[in-house]
Amino acid sequence: MTNDPPPRALEASGPAAGGEPDGTGDGDDGLRRFTIGELADHFGITTRTIRFYEARGLLSPERRGVNRTYSRRDKARLTLILRGKNLGFTLEDIAEYLALYDADPIQEAQTRLLLDKIEAAISDLQLKRADLDRTLRDLKDIRAKCVEHLKAPKRPA
Repeated sequence: MTNDPPPRALEASGPAAGGEPDGTGDGDDGLRRFTIGELADHFGITTRTIRFYEARGLLSPERRGVNRTYSRRDKARLTLILRGKNLGFTLEDIAEYLALYDADPIQEAQTRLLLDKIEAAISDLQLKRADLDRTLRDLKDIRAKCVEHLKAPKRPA
């Protein structure tokens, strides 16, 4: 793995992503190291979540004794992981995406993979939207029938 941050295709940029254009928020030469607690606080997640991503091979912190230290690259990868999860990608999808970064310096394969995953996600969401729209119509029809029934004059039994 190189020390360059991953590409920004999945990464949000600007202040909302951490303050810096690359989403890292550290504004230095990339030598800054972060503790697990600093990353957890920055992203609003638990240290357990970070350790889980590490166990899945998505993050590779440096060990200094019993402490983990994370690079600017780890921070950028964590941004991508969280953004990918928020968009509905599986950890396997995210791992595949991150692995391609290391294998393809011009990022063509990575971009093609991301495009395929995005197209599949859009298609899936459109199907779910159609199902939701149909279910809402059915529920509204049933609701209208219930209201009509309750307003109808009652005959004694």
